[in-house]
Amino acid sequence: MSNRDKIVLFRMKPEELKLVYDKMEAAGVKNLSAFIRKLVLTGYVIEVDMSDFREIRRLASINSNNLNQYARRANETGSIYKADIENLQKSHQEIIRLLGELLDKFTAMS
Repeated sequence: MSNRDKIVLFRMKPEELKLVYDKMEAAGVKNLSAFIRKLVLTGYVIEVDMSDFREIRRLASINSNNLNQYARRANETGSIYKADIENLQKSHQEIIRLLGELLDKFTAMS
């Protein structure tokens, strides 16, 4: 006789249940209770603050736009300003710094 005598019920949409069964099949598990119990007891939820990613995307977009403008100017005039290159380098370094911080955060989570 099993000492698992507590029943937990919850509702799911049909498409959610299909995803559960698909994942069970992919994992080679046949027992729904065992599968869900394993996920709940040993799994974890990761909450990610997306503001960091949005800031990196914003900076990368600005950097890309600036690079296009500098390339256009260089093609039109045959020259480019040293200050423009330095500005682009600073922006690039900021993006690399933010990506490093994100990597450190994810490494600390594991």
